[in-house]
Amino acid sequence: MPPLLPEIGFDAEAVLARDSRVVLDPNFLAALHGELARELDAEQTAATLLQMGFLHGLQDVTRALAATAEARPDAPGVSLLLPLRMPCRSREFAGAPGAICLEGAWPDRHEAAAYLSAIGRRTESVCYLSAGYTSGWLSGAFDADLIAVETSCSATGHHACEFVAREAAQWSSHGDPRAARSLAALPFAKMRALVRDRCSRGPERALPEETASTGSMDRDAAAVHIWGPVMVLPYAGPNETLQALELLSRDSAASAVSVIAVDLGGAIIDEAFGALALEQLVQTAEGWGAEVIFVDPSPLSERVLADLEHPPLLVEKGLEAAVALAFQIARSQRRSL
Repeated sequence: MPPLLPEIGFDAEAVLARDSRVVLDPNFLAALHGELARELDAEQTAATLLQMGFLHGLQDVTRALAATAEARPDAPGVSLLLPLRMPCRSREFAGAPGAICLEGAWPDRHEAAAYLSAIGRRTESVCYLSAGYTSGWLSGAFDADLIAVETSCSATGHHACEFVAREAAQWSSHGDPRAARSLAALPFAKMRALVRDRCSRGPERALPEETASTGSMDRDAAAVHIWGPVMVLPYAGPNETLQALELLSRDSAASAVSVIAVDLGGAIIDEAFGALALEQLVQTAEGWGAEVIFVDPSPLSERVLADLEHPPLLVEKGLEAAVALAFQIARSQRRSL
């Protein structure tokens, strides 16, 4: 792969050597956008930022999944806290059967704010590095060539920075002009090979040490998280959790969910009503076509889970590890379609 930015001395290895948190830092982004605007034209700037972001997103998810697969059962969970927040959900899409389509946002709007401070208002979306990072991370998580295209940008006056992610083949078949730049800029096979080679040569921690903590997903928020085929459902009591799942089963945003991680968070499940509710939860999910993983049960509840007549697919320790495992299960399900 040729140097990403020969004019100012950056190449792919140099880009990947940087901590992704630095690359996505607002101050760094402002300086980077300003320098690229002086050194390159608009098309070159967009391609460079897309490639930089893609490499970092793919590298982060590759390390996280590898660390999860290699972790000992008694080891701490792998943190999936990312340097770029990008909540997304499945979107209905009249494409090929099994095609992936997600919509989401970058709620912190770091790159748009950085661009505004360095250059000013623009008529076109500018969050190229964010789009690249999202594309790389999703491509690694789904084991497919995915491209995130920004559909609204606060640097152009919109209230939010939002994106849609689809497989490259779907973008190509629809001839969307917004995706043409990314399709031309991202040689997926070469970038995957580069990241794979780098990760195999220098095994590193999944994500920076400062972010690797059990607080990477806020359990106190008790929020349902949906990332394409994976849902994290906090356990809020037998009745409440079952009702939440039944409501979500009728929500189009959850139509593509095929693996549900039920975060028990150490809750004690009683042998009567609580066990019955969990069995009903598993049956509801199976009727929906989804597998269930129970996460972090109390030691007092492990016997109850083992005796369920309708057991879950797995019982896992560590929420972050369970999420990574759920993505792997979803990917294997997709291959069998």
